[in-house]
Amino acid sequence: MASMVKSFAVIVFLSLISKGYCACLDKINILTARSGREIKGQPEWNVTVTNNCPCTQKLIKLTCQGFQTVEPVSPAILSKDGDTCLLINGKELPAGSSVYFSYAWDPPIIFWPKDSVGVGC
Repeated sequence: MASMVKSFAVIVFLSLISKGYCACLDKINILTARSGREIKGQPEWNVTVTNNCPCTQKLIKLTCQGFQTVEPVSPAILSKDGDTCLLINGKELPAGSSVYFSYAWDPPIIFWPKDSVGVGC
């Protein structure tokens, strides 16, 4: 009986400490589509990052290996550090919300969610 109570206490403890962390990398969707425009001879790409997680995400990092653009992207939306890009300065992206940006380069970059931190999960 004592071991069952201890096991229950451990389960409750673990559920409480894990409540603040719910990275939903598989629920952060990234869609890249060609806009049809050319900027300085390079095709323009529209990128939509959507948080389909049931909770707000912050510190969203994307892989962005080889990312270059001839069309400036506001660092308030996307900032690059090596092969990792930080979305919206690490600020919160509520559940169901999206962030949009465009860039111009060929070939297009494949962005993947790399890391995020759940808020209020």
